[in-house]
Order: sequence, then structure tokens, then C-alpha cells
Amino acid sequence: MRRLLIISPHFPPVNAPDAHRVRLALPHLRALGWEPTVLAVTSDTIEGAVIEPRLLDTYPDDIRVVRVSGVPARFTRPLGFGSLWWRAGRTLCRAGDRLLASEDFDLVFFSTTQFGAFTLGPRWKARFGVPYVLDYQDPWVNDHYRRTGERPPGGVVRFWVSQFGARRHEPTVVRQAAGIVTVSPAYPADLVARYPDLDPQRIRHIPFGAADHDLAVALRYPPARSLIGCDDGLIHVVYAGRCVPGMTLALTLLFRAFRDQLERNPETTRLFRFHFIGTDYAPPPLARPTALPIAQREGVADYVTEHPARVPYFEALHYTARADVILVLGSDDPGYNASKLHACLLAGRPLLCIAHTASPIYRTGRLHTVTTTFGFDDRTSPDQEIRRLAQDWFAGGGHRTVPANALDQLAAHTAEAMTHQLDRLFSMAARTRPASPAP
Repeated sequence: MRRLLIISPHFPPVNAPDAHRVRLALPHLRALGWEPTVLAVTSDTIEGAVIEPRLLDTYPDDIRVVRVSGVPARFTRPLGFGSLWWRAGRTLCRAGDRLLASEDFDLVFFSTTQFGAFTLGPRWKARFGVPYVLDYQDPWVNDHYRRTGERPPGGVVRFWVSQFGARRHEPTVVRQAAGIVTVSPAYPADLVARYPDLDPQRIRHIPFGAADHDLAVALRYPPARSLIGCDDGLIHVVYAGRCVPGMTLALTLLFRAFRDQLERNPETTRLFRFHFIGTDYAPPPLARPTALPIAQREGVADYVTEHPARVPYFEALHYTARADVILVLGSDDPGYNASKLHACLLAGRPLLCIAHTASPIYRTGRLHTVTTTFGFDDRTSPDQEIRRLAQDWFAGGGHRTVPANALDQLAAHTAEAMTHQLDRLFSMAARTRPASPAP
């Protein structure tokens, strides 16, 4: 059995988006010949953590998880920073050093958006001879905010500091990696463009898979106090997940098309209710609405509710599974991909997708008959797409039916299928490990 050390600081029972690839892969890794050990951070070290014990039941309970603590955020916030890597990076490094010095691992897998952890890859490769694989769930070097002029999360200064570190460390980390996984098909081309000497065969686009078990648990345990109505004769359109700044255009198209039909066909259109849940990663006191201000600007706020604070994973999945329509939005960044897309498709509900025509969300949506997809790009007239959305979907009844064979199209997108793809990359990467000298 090959041994795999997984670095996943945000790990269950913490509900964090960047832990789900690992969580979904763990039930299948042993069947593929990998014995995993997870290195994570204690939940009390994670600022604003949403704790969800049921996540612990979604992977084998005998898998070893080593947890380390860090400096509490309450001590660093007065100094102007709260990054988990800055507060817990040293203890993660020391724990990894101990594991790799005392045990024989074949590969290290970094699956996190705490990109500072990636810098441990070259260190451990040099000291212990172990190859590593990186998981790019977001871009580390990110030019989007410079190109668009949008305000980055956390502010310009904090973002500039993080990008300074990214541009300093990424070249070495990427070039020494034995393999790279990306959640978006746009990221491999971006990496090769920055590093022309990088072998494209070492980079694989593997989106997040979907698990039937997760959906069953979500339906079995409804929230004690639901944020949306049910069986009330209304048409509930649900978006569950973060609204990134670049979604302004998609939201504007949606609300303007709705307003158009509200004016033309008020009797039927007034039945729609739009719910945006968990749209901000900030903890509850700091969470700010994203969709509602745009709905107010477009004059349809009476039909829109937003709960910006993060909710437990299974609660969000429950709302998705019970929705009359699932809403998936794309960013004006063509490389943006929604990691939850296949889980939304697995729910088997009508799905409305509004995304950039060059994005993986748009291309995936077009492949599935359960999805009605509308796109925008630099050449598209917003007014034209608003009319099409209003007429073809709101007036045309696109929210009413789901093809009977919709779920059959998802066989290649299950968590098990995606783990098989990871295994192929892991196996290739592990072969780069230098042979141990003969005794």
C-alpha cells in the first residue's frame, strides 16, 4: 500500500469549501492502493469556523488525521492580520517534518487555498526526497482584480501583500511539483504561459465530484429553522454559496430579466422568490450581502432574500436539493469555476446557469439537459441576453421540468470517478521519487 500525506488545514468537522476534494476522495483512496494521513489544523484555531460534525461521518473513521494548533486570531487581529497560514504555518511545518522524518511516505498532496502551505513542498522534497502534488482550487498568482479594477477581498493592501508572496514563491513551488491538479480548465494554460518550461502533462484538470451519500444526509436532516419556504405555491430559486465580486453582471442580467417579465406577466412572474444563502465567507458579524443590493438597484428586492453568513454544508445542500430551481452563477472572469456544480446537478432539480461563455461553468451547463444556460462575454449585448432570459426561461417555463435521464449524464462526475483521475496523477507523481539506497 502506497502512503499519502495530505495537507488540508481546513478539514472536517470544519465546513470549508477547500476541504471537500479531500473529504470526497478519502472513501475511495484505499481501494486504489493509497493509505492516507491528513495533516490539518484544530477547529478552534480557524477564525469563524462553521463546525459540522456530520462531515466526520462521510469518510472512514479509521483514517488518521493529525491536527495541530496555531495562534488564536484574537491575538493577531489587533495587529492587522488573521491569515490561518501566518498563524498556524509554523506548527504545520513542524508536524510535517516529524511525520516525514519518522515514516515512509510516497507522496504529499497539498489540497488547500492556504497557498502558503505550498511552500512546504520544495522544503520536504529537498529534506526527505518525497515528491508533491498541488491542488489549484483558486489561482495563487491572481491578475483578475488588477485587470478589472474590482476591489479584492480583504482590501487592496492585504491583497497586494499576498500577491507579493505569491509571485515570489510560486515559480519554485510549481516547477518542483511532480503534479498539479486544477479545478478550472483555464488554470493549466495560465500556468504554462507563466512558466513555459513546465511540462503540461504534469497538470490535470479535475473538478470536484458529487456524492450520493451527501445528498441523502442533507435530505435526512432538514434545518431546524428553514431559510426558505416549502409547498407554499411559490417558485423558490436557490443560490447556495459564495457570491464573488465578479458576479455583478450575472446578477444584473437575472434581475433585469425578472423585472421585464414582472412588468409583462405579473400574475405568473410574481410567484418567483430568489434566495441567496451563505454568500460571504466572513463570520456572521462581518458578513455583508452581495445579491440584495443589486436586487434593490434593479427594483426587485421584494422578491429576494439574502443570508450572507455561512451555513453548514448539509444545510446548504438541503436547500439546493429542495429548491424548485437551483441557480448557478459565473463570474466575469472566464477562468472561474463553481466547485459545487456537479453536486447541484446531482440534486436532479431544474438548474438555471448564467455564466461567461468561455467559462467551464457555461461549457458544463451546456452538456447537461437538466440545465438551462445563458451566457455573456465581451461581445454580447446585455440587453439581448436579458430579452432571451426573460422570454425563453421566465416566460417559456424553463423552471418546470427535468428530463428523466438527467442523472444518467453524471456517471463520469461522481466523487469515485474523480478520485480515479486523482489516482492516475498520484501514481505518475510518485514514480518521480528517487529510489531508496540499498542497505
